[in-house]
Amino acid sequence: MGLAVGVIGSAGRMGTQVTDAVNAAVDLDLVASVDVGDDLEVLRTAGAQVAVDFTDPGSVMPNLEFCVRHGIHAVVGTSGFDEERFDIVRRWLADSPGTGVVIAPNFGLGAVLLMRFAREAGRFFESAEIIELHHAAKLDAPSGTARATATEIARSRREARLAPMPDATATELDGARGARVDDVPVHSVRLSGLIAHQEVLFGSAGEVLTLRHDSMSRESFMPGVLHAIREVPNRAGLTIGLEDLLGL
Repeated sequence: MGLAVGVIGSAGRMGTQVTDAVNAAVDLDLVASVDVGDDLEVLRTAGAQVAVDFTDPGSVMPNLEFCVRHGIHAVVGTSGFDEERFDIVRRWLADSPGTGVVIAPNFGLGAVLLMRFAREAGRFFESAEIIELHHAAKLDAPSGTARATATEIARSRREARLAPMPDATATELDGARGARVDDVPVHSVRLSGLIAHQEVLFGSAGEVLTLRHDSMSRESFMPGVLHAIREVPNRAGLTIGLEDLLGL
């Protein structure tokens, strides 16, 4: 018997991919598939050791609370997490000290590397902006990946004691300069035909550096998801992102 896995949101676009990937992995056993209207209790009765959640921002917190309360490790790819939500999860985990939760804004290995490269580049350039592009059915904007990337860039800028980014805009249409995440402009595109894409642009006098990652299919996220499933039982507490799991 391999590691027992349950999938929450199993009928969704990502949930279907996760279900197929778990079924194909020789060291994992799919023991429960849960979707809208199903009782989460099936995870416990089926003996799931790890639950994977790809649902929506309105459902993920009750799902996660159930898992932690019953000692089921969780891997979460659902968007909508901020520091307030992370703190709530930490409080739940304090009452279940052996349980591990991995929450990642992106499971694409290339996307994780882009975030790492962006953090390194942030301290060297006067300006930074993010353009994230996703399919038209995505519920949140900006994406979790863009939020995390902007936060890391802002942190590296603060550590380098950089001056505020230059911007002489005096008049603008509402939203023309994007949303501000830790004072980094983030522009969201929602377009049919896209999956998940992100550009990070850095600029200083005389040069521009562009980092870009493209996920051409949801299959690209599966190596990261499977890696997190295998690692989370060994990581009590909250792990944010895949960087630590990948040794970055």
